[in-house]
Amino acid sequence: MGSLSQQNEVECKEKTEYANVNWDELEFALTKTDYMYVMNFTQDDGKFSQGTIARFGNIELCPSSGILNYGQGLFEGLKAYRKEDEGILLFRPQENALRMKIGADRMCMPSPTVEQFIDAVKKTVLANKRWVPPHRKGSLYIRPLLMGTGQNLGVKPASEYTFLVYASPVGSYNKAELNLMVEDKVHRATPGGTGGVKAVTNYSPVYKPLTQARAKGFSDVLFLDALTGSNIEEGSACNIFFLKGNVISTPIADGTILPGITRKSIMELASGFGYQVEERVVPLEEALDAEEVFCTGTAMVVKSVASITYQGKRIEYKLGAETVAQKLHATLTGIQTGGIEDKLGWTMAIA
Repeated sequence: MGSLSQQNEVECKEKTEYANVNWDELEFALTKTDYMYVMNFTQDDGKFSQGTIARFGNIELCPSSGILNYGQGLFEGLKAYRKEDEGILLFRPQENALRMKIGADRMCMPSPTVEQFIDAVKKTVLANKRWVPPHRKGSLYIRPLLMGTGQNLGVKPASEYTFLVYASPVGSYNKAELNLMVEDKVHRATPGGTGGVKAVTNYSPVYKPLTQARAKGFSDVLFLDALTGSNIEEGSACNIFFLKGNVISTPIADGTILPGITRKSIMELASGFGYQVEERVVPLEEALDAEEVFCTGTAMVVKSVASITYQGKRIEYKLGAETVAQKLHATLTGIQTGGIEDKLGWTMAIA
């Protein structure tokens, strides 16, 4: 009986269905999958409707909707990973749900409950199960969107909202070396603004300096604080860490910096490894004097920074297999993909 059971288990694994994708050449770009999840809110009902799984496709919006006219929208990003035994794991989805609730409050929007958020994510992943890449071949990137979809001509919160979740298989966000340029003329966020929440309006304003930096051969820009112009904040879509001796420092998330979930996880892992982790103001001069620098984010995970250039002066940092960044990356991805025991309760098995 034991032998037959093992044979059936092997046959089940062999029958795992995958989409027709070249997993070895997967980029961080949209691949249209089969389904998405949609849930609506109206002021009349005062709550979100029962969500449904629908075919992935375009959506219809009123030209005067809040998202189109006034940018009343938020998004999240998280991933599903395929384990070696074909099981599927989510990584800390409750953190994304809580962050969306905080952002929704800032943007005067209703938000799904944590339970509704996680249920929507689970259903989206399971409906697109064949698009979850094989073990260590990438991940399924999940994008929850919360949008003001009610019609508005005046400047005020929308009366109707849509919560939508779609997904796409992705590979590495940035396969090349990270060479950053300090941006000292454009600021990503200001105190009292929306830099600390994942508002859709945070991103397009950085397109111009980012495009200009990439035209010069840089990977990304590193923004300074708006008040003094002398302290590091973050990149266009990633948090940043600096290592000097046994101290790992990262700019404090006090309203102008997005409190990244990967950032939070790395801080916990690094502390567990015995490093002194400090969340504080990081002056530019101190950052340029670091021994090692690395960026974190859901898309990027953990990646070493090769150099930072400020006003034409290029500073290079430690790279390679022996870096702290590599150690943290290996540990984090090991937990995310089920290769390392999750003693912290970060993963959620859904299949």
